[in-house]
Amino acid sequence: MSSLETILIIDDDVVLAQAFAMALRREGFQVWTAHNADDGLRDAQQIQPDAIIVDFRMPMINGVGFLYRLREKETNRRTPVVVVTGEASLSDEVHAQLRELDADVRIKPVGLHDLISTTRALLHRQTHTRVHAS
Repeated sequence: MSSLETILIIDDDVVLAQAFAMALRREGFQVWTAHNADDGLRDAQQIQPDAIIVDFRMPMINGVGFLYRLREKETNRRTPVVVVTGEASLSDEVHAQLRELDADVRIKPVGLHDLISTTRALLHRQTHTRVHAS
C-alpha cells in the first residue's frame, strides 16, 4: 500500500465529490470517493482511511447515522471525520451528537483552500491521537 495519506470522501453530489477529490489529489493525497453511506462504510472498512469527509445530507442515512455505524467498528473509532453540510444552523441535538461521535463540522460552500486546510487539520489530529493512544 502507498505511504500517501488516504482520504475518503462520501457525498451523494458526484460533481462535488470529484472536485474535492481532484483538489486533494493535487495536494498529494490518495483519495477515494463514495456516493452513499453504505458504500462509504464498506470503503472505510476496506481502505482504513486516515481521514473521512462526509456530507451531512444523503439519501437513506445522514451524516450522523453514518457516524454511528462507522464508530461501531473498532478499526474506525478514532478515524478523524469532518461532516460537511449546507445547513447553516444544525440543531443543538445534532451538534451534541456530532461532538459525541468526535466529528468536526464545516458549512457549505467549502472552498478548496478551506477543504485542504481542514483535511490537514484532520490528519494532524489523527497523528496526535495515535501518539497519545500508544
